[in-house]
Formats: sequence, structure tokens, C-alpha cells
Amino acid sequence: MVILIAGLLLWWGVHFVPSLAPGLRAQLVAKMGLGGYKGLFSILIVTSLVLIVLGWRSTPPEDVYLPPAWGRQATMALMVIALLLFFAARLPNNLKRLLRHPQLTGVALWALAHLLSNGEMRSLVLFVGLGAWALLEMVLINRRVGEWVRPAPVPAVKNVVWVGVALVIYGLLLYLHKYITGISLLSA
Repeated sequence: MVILIAGLLLWWGVHFVPSLAPGLRAQLVAKMGLGGYKGLFSILIVTSLVLIVLGWRSTPPEDVYLPPAWGRQATMALMVIALLLFFAARLPNNLKRLLRHPQLTGVALWALAHLLSNGEMRSLVLFVGLGAWALLEMVLINRRVGEWVRPAPVPAVKNVVWVGVALVIYGLLLYLHKYITGISLLSA
């Protein structure tokens, strides 16, 4: 559990630097350049993800609550929406005109969805930790950036591409889930 918590703390810490420690960010950019800062940021985020995965996999499951019988099916359905939201932030689409933080909303929904099918302590720590981070990050970004300017509309074909990419990634994650978490989603 210590490795999992260390990964979550590193994730939180690195992501909150721009909002909570803008002076530190400015010092690092001045010292390393923007490219160097982004490189360090990326390395630390990848490290945090590795720690989170290794920590989750190495922590024995200890049941805290019994997920509902329909939890797995709800998780599978909500994950389609979570991935649509997640990729909406990076691909041209018109959802970004309705929702200021689609990627962070997708992460929060991913966390909630997984709490419906995982009732052990390691999952509670992981999903509450990342879900709370996503919600707090939205608040901090809003405070740091200020008023939201809605993006211009995009052609409908861009929406089709965005949905297609999200669905392909969903299928890929269904397959890779067993290699990342040790839990197969494709077997009964």
C-alpha cells in the first residue's frame, strides 16, 4: 500500500505545482527551459503511474464493502462515457463547447465507475485518490485560469473521429486491463 500511496502523492504533487506553487514552476522553467520542465513533468508523471500500478498490484485485496451485483456492468458502460470525456480534451469535437474540463470529468467518472465494481481497500485508495484529485484540479484550474472561453464549433466529422478513437481505445483497454491490473475483463 505504501508504494500505491507514494505514487498517488507524486501524481498529486506534480499536477498541483502550476496552481499551488507557480513560483516553483517559474523557477524550474527559468532554470531548465520550458522543454526541460515539461520533460521533468513527464518523467515524474510516468514514475507516479508506474508506482500506482506496482503499488496496486502488490497490495493484497482487503474487502471493505461488497460492490452491487450490477456494478461490473455499470462500470463497463460508464467507462465508455469516461473515455469519450477523456479524449474529448485532446481531439477536436463539440463536447468541449459544453464542458470546460472533459478530461478531468472523465477521470472522475472513471474513478466512480471503478468504485461500483471494486470494494477492496487498495481500490478505494486508488479510485478515491484519483477521483478527488480530478475534482480538486478542476477547482484549482478554474481559479488559476479564470473565465472560460468556449472553443469554436468544429465540423460534425470531427465528432465521429473523436468517438471512433475513444471506442478503439476502449477495446484496447479491455484487452490490456489484465496486463496492467492482473484482472481480465474479457473473461466471465
